Amino acid sequence: MSTRDRMVDAAAQVMRERGLAHATTKEIAKAAGFSEAALYKHFRDKTELFMAVLAERTPGELGALLAGLGERAGHGTVAETLTEVAHTAIRFYQHNFPMAAALFAEPTLFAAHRKALGERQAGPHHVSRAVADYLAAEQRLGRIGQAADPAAAAALLIGACLQHAFLGHFVDRGQPTASALVHTLLAGLA
Repeated sequence: MSTRDRMVDAAAQVMRERGLAHATTKEIAKAAGFSEAALYKHFRDKTELFMAVLAERTPGELGALLAGLGERAGHGTVAETLTEVAHTAIRFYQHNFPMAAALFAEPTLFAAHRKALGERQAGPHHVSRAVADYLAAEQRLGRIGQAADPAAAAALLIGACLQHAFLGHFVDRGQPTASALVHTLLAGLA
């Protein structure tokens, strides 16, 4: 395992145990068995480490799915594609919500994190944007209704996935499945 991989593994462990707001680069470097200076040879800051954890140590590979979403327009069914997106997003949010939630309680840290994401042209809004772009492409192909609002539909689906993941930390059952979310959404897009 490379030095970088060991650092990303340690970051994932520390961030999941302590939350992103309370995990320090010094603590992450120590958990990886390296100095903090060594960590900074591979990562610019904690935000870059967090992005590596999300991209490389999260089940479901949401980023890869979203990156290829535009190419799927016109292939398979819209329902199959959106169900895969919803299922993957739910798993992603279930896994990562606890790690990131503490950021909202630390306004200064949250502002710095938000600024760092902006500089990297990254952030959670890209999820809805990728889904909206896919839906707009399907709309141009006539596979969803012309009156539908792709951005609103994407926000509804991704928002429902986030809520599903959030509530999943409180209740064990009774939530709609990814398929049910998509079926209901598509009824409105027809």
